[in-house]
Amino acid sequence: MAENIFENVYNPDVLSCLANLSNDEVFTPPTVANDMLDLLPQELFLNPDTKFLDPACKSGVFLREIAKRLIKGLEHQFPDLNERIDHIYKNQLYGIAITELTSLISRRSIYCSAYPNSEYSVVKFDNSEGNIRFRRINHTWRDGKCVFCGAAQSQYSRGDELETHAYEFIHFLKPEEIFNMKFDVIISNPPYQLSDGGGTGKSAKPIYQIFVNQAKKLSPKYISMIIPSRWFSGGKGLDEFRSEMLSDKHIKKLVDYDNFKEVFPGVDLAGGACYFLWSRDEKGLCEVTNISGKIVDTTLRDLNEYETFIRSNKAVAIVKKVNNGVKRHLSDVVYSRMPFGIPTTYTPQTHGIPCYFTQRLGMQYVFEKDINDTFNIKDKWKFLVPKAPIAGQTDFSKPVAFYYDGNTRIAKPGEVCTESWLVLGAFDTEEETLSYKSYILTKTVRFLLLQTVVSQNISKKNYCFIPDLRKYTGTYTDEMLCSLWNISNKEWEYISSKIGEIGGDNNA
Repeated sequence: MAENIFENVYNPDVLSCLANLSNDEVFTPPTVANDMLDLLPQELFLNPDTKFLDPACKSGVFLREIAKRLIKGLEHQFPDLNERIDHIYKNQLYGIAITELTSLISRRSIYCSAYPNSEYSVVKFDNSEGNIRFRRINHTWRDGKCVFCGAAQSQYSRGDELETHAYEFIHFLKPEEIFNMKFDVIISNPPYQLSDGGGTGKSAKPIYQIFVNQAKKLSPKYISMIIPSRWFSGGKGLDEFRSEMLSDKHIKKLVDYDNFKEVFPGVDLAGGACYFLWSRDEKGLCEVTNISGKIVDTTLRDLNEYETFIRSNKAVAIVKKVNNGVKRHLSDVVYSRMPFGIPTTYTPQTHGIPCYFTQRLGMQYVFEKDINDTFNIKDKWKFLVPKAPIAGQTDFSKPVAFYYDGNTRIAKPGEVCTESWLVLGAFDTEEETLSYKSYILTKTVRFLLLQTVVSQNISKKNYCFIPDLRKYTGTYTDEMLCSLWNISNKEWEYISSKIGEIGGDNNA
């Protein structure tokens, strides 16, 4: 009876619990680590010479799960379990911890002891760190920022009692010198961002792309990393990385979750998460897998087909169909950020030129001398939409509304706006402006916009898949656009499922 008690007691994996912690240094659930390991050729775990590196150890989950596979896979080569474990841990598994604490956690996960030279370790090393090292590295400052990772000196120039977050792997010009060996597989969940001191001091610079690029310098056979999906559309510090990734024919597989919580249950990050498999010796199309709840869709694709990566496999065919023969898109029409030179931080005045501030402040006034009408549109009718229309929505598996009557504005001639708004179009008449608005508010157009969005902010480049009809008359409907672009009933059902209904003054 006592034996059954232990079988029925809830005994969660401690690494699954750690994975629920919210941090820029997100802990990886064991299930996700194994999904990533499944992408690799499984014969790697039958080879006693395969060497694995996790360059950003936090919980040690990758090395632990690799060890399990090697212990099983090398059973014939090393029939004696102790000899097998000794060989695997000393010759095949290597890690670089991101902090002193995570080095202890990782060693405890792998060696069953924080100190692998102790009597409690499952394998005896002649040093206290085994093959999982941690070195306290200092940032290299130049003009207030680290030359390696871009961290702000004001945020990370610290005393010895605090972590510097100068991660060893990305603070070496020659990372191959860290272990002085070649690795077959580099697999990790790197830190995502560091403060760069911008704005109010809360501005964050992505750094996960630096880990990916550094891993490529080592030229392993395979790289697999799990990172935020925001790189799909570039942006802060990611434009070059996006371009390189999309044109890299060595990316063999890409698994994309549109809801970050599906991968990391305790973390909420807009845009979702993805992991990939990079293969040094293979080139070709990429196997892209979309995961949204229980729906899984896989297709072979060319990642570089468009400058902006289309996440949804199903959406690719729709975008191709709509854009067949189109010469001009709304990205050519939408005006650049801050079209009147009025920042969001501008102090409203009691008189002057009418100006739309944030939705909370509504219509206020600015001094005429502060307006910079670069595009000569102040005296036209203008259709305004919020720069961050989906603020608060991080789960893109749910229908997205973007725009509706309650969060859009029609600015009359003589009225302007702050940078809180995008000017989607400027026209000579109110009738044409209203017609254009009806076009933008169709589900079909908002669906085309969705294909470029992986965060809450939207800019003119996000309108690159929406055709510019040049002349706008009457009221546009989805039925009209489906007929115009030959969208099938099945394609329309998919479009409709991804875009929320429009209410009178709120979104569905």
